[in-house]
Amino acid sequence: MKTISDAVILMAGSGSRLRGLNKAILKPFIPLAGRPLISYTVEMLAHAGIKKINFVVGYESKRVRARVKHLGAADLEFCFIENPDWRRQNGISALAAADHVTAPFLLTMSDHLFDPSIVDLLLGGAAPAKLNLAIDRKIGSIFDLEDAMKVRTHRDRLLAIGKDLKTYDAIDTGLLLCPLEIFEYLERAKKSGDCSLADGVRLMAIDGDARAIDIENAWWQDIDTPAMLARAETQLRSRPACHDIAMANAGSDRSNRAEN
Repeated sequence: MKTISDAVILMAGSGSRLRGLNKAILKPFIPLAGRPLISYTVEMLAHAGIKKINFVVGYESKRVRARVKHLGAADLEFCFIENPDWRRQNGISALAAADHVTAPFLLTMSDHLFDPSIVDLLLGGAAPAKLNLAIDRKIGSIFDLEDAMKVRTHRDRLLAIGKDLKTYDAIDTGLLLCPLEIFEYLERAKKSGDCSLADGVRLMAIDGDARAIDIENAWWQDIDTPAMLARAETQLRSRPACHDIAMANAGSDRSNRAEN
């Protein structure tokens, strides 16, 4: 498929579930294995060949901007998008990026960690005209399943999404390859005054325009609570060699695709 050069990271919320009452802490910069949490996402996107990252900010945006700028690299452009309605659901943050992307783009959150191979699986199996969601069918391995975003699929077709689904066969990892049409669906979902990203994905699924791409044996972790942070820390410290190998292989694979 055509090279994806843009990404959007949703990071406008206050992260109160993780930082508690300590307002001095900014969730994207909470230390994880000696590094800021957000640095893992930036690194993953850079290795995926992304050239421009659009950060949707809101809570303490001036402080967030100042600290994110230190994570930049010479060949990576950072763009900051203000969401003044950051207290609303994350679909509003996604809509804030509508005027900043002009082609299909990767979309993720600042508090999700991914094995780099997941991006390759997503891009390699994507249908560019549809929304493509990376899903995890290893339901037994999910930490805090009750809080996870469930999905129901039929083969590679996404049928339903929601935290309260009674029947499901996979979990939403929070990494998507989005067509520009996602913004039209989010606008439709917002007619009630607010919307989540899942609301827009749900509408696309109803129209048959959403696909599910299995991450197979790859690892990921959502980090919303101190318990999730501790879990991620343990996982990262137990697999640094695997992480480095995956990064190297991902970079080699992309170089080969660029040369072909």
